[in-house]
Amino acid sequence: MRQLYDVIVVGAGSMGMSAGYELARRGLKTLLIDAFDPPHPHGSHHGEPRLIRHAYSGGSTYVQMALRADQLWQEAEAESGDKLLERAGVLNIADPGVYTYEGRFQDAAEHGVIVEDLNADEIRKRWPGVRVPDHYRAMYEPNAGYLYSEACVSAYKKLALRTGAELITHTFVTNIKPGRSSVTVTTKDGEYTAAKVILSAGAWFRTFSSLVDLPIKAVRKVVAWFEPESPAFNAGAFPGFTFGDVTGGYYGFPSIGGAGVKIGRHDTGVEWHPGEELAPFGTYPEDESELRRALDAFLPGAAGRLLRSAVCKYELTPDEHFIIDSHPEFPSVLLAGGFSGHGFKFSSAVGEMLADRVERGS
Repeated sequence: MRQLYDVIVVGAGSMGMSAGYELARRGLKTLLIDAFDPPHPHGSHHGEPRLIRHAYSGGSTYVQMALRADQLWQEAEAESGDKLLERAGVLNIADPGVYTYEGRFQDAAEHGVIVEDLNADEIRKRWPGVRVPDHYRAMYEPNAGYLYSEACVSAYKKLALRTGAELITHTFVTNIKPGRSSVTVTTKDGEYTAAKVILSAGAWFRTFSSLVDLPIKAVRKVVAWFEPESPAFNAGAFPGFTFGDVTGGYYGFPSIGGAGVKIGRHDTGVEWHPGEELAPFGTYPEDESELRRALDAFLPGAAGRLLRSAVCKYELTPDEHFIIDSHPEFPSVLLAGGFSGHGFKFSSAVGEMLADRVERGS
C-alpha cells in the first residue's frame, strides 16, 4: 500500500530542509527527497559562510523577513547545539554614483535596525586595511554578520529527523503529478503520495518546467579565499563586507580560522543547465582576476596568495526577487525558488512561511 504523507519536499537544501523541520515540528508527516545528501557542494549553500544583514535593499518586506530569519537562526542554534551565526558586523561600501543606501537607512530606522553612515575618512580610520576614494560612502551594520551555511543545513537536517521527518537522499525526482486530492512524486525507486508538495529544487528548478515554467535560470558562480598580509583582516578584527562600484558588486568575509579572506562577485556568471558539468574554478581567466581586481582596489592587504576556491550556483529571477507561491493551476503544489544569490540568510524564515502556507491550505 502506498504511504500517504502530509507533505513531500522536493529539494532538501537550505529552503527545503528548513521547511521540512518546521513541518515536522508542527506534527505533519513529512518526507524530504534530495538528489544528493545535504549539505553538499552541488547547490547554492556550498562554500560557507553567508552574510546576514537586516538593513536590506528591496524594501521593508525584506527587512522584516531578515529580522524574523535572525530570530529563527538563534532558535535553531539553541535547539541544535551547533554554532550557526557570528555577529561580526557587515560593512557595505559603495560609489554613491553607482549604489545608494538611502532607502536602506530609511527602512532600518523604521524597523529599529542599528546602522551607521560613514564617510571615506571614517571608514579608513576604523578599518585601516580598507582603501576607498574620498567620495565613497559606507553603511555599517554592527549587529549583522554571517552564517555558517553548511552547518545551518546540517542543523536543520538534524532537527528535521529528530522531530520525525523522513529523508531520502541520492534520489532524483523524475515527475510530480498533481491529482484532485493528492500529489504523486515519482523517483527511480518508486512513487510517493502527499496531500501537498513543496518544490524547492534550487538550480534544478528548470528540470520541472513541464509542471511549471518559471523565469528561473541557474548561473555558475565562483568564490575564492586569499591570504591576507596581517591579522587586521582576521575574524574578530574585520567584518563581513560588500563593495559596489562601476565594475560590479562584490561580497566577502574576514579570514576565519586562517582560511583566508573570502570574496565573490554577485553579478555576472555563465548560465548552467541541469545535466551539464559545472566548470571548475580557473576554467575562465576572470574566475581569479576579477576577484583579485576587487581586492586590489578595496583591500590590497588581503590580495595575497590564492588559498582555496569553490564553485556554486545561483538560481536567478529577472528582478532577483524570490518566488514563494502556490502553483497557478494546482494549489496542492507550493513553489519556492529563484533566490538569486541572496536568499540563504532568509531560509529559516522561508521554511516557516512555507509551513504556514501548507497549514492555511494556500
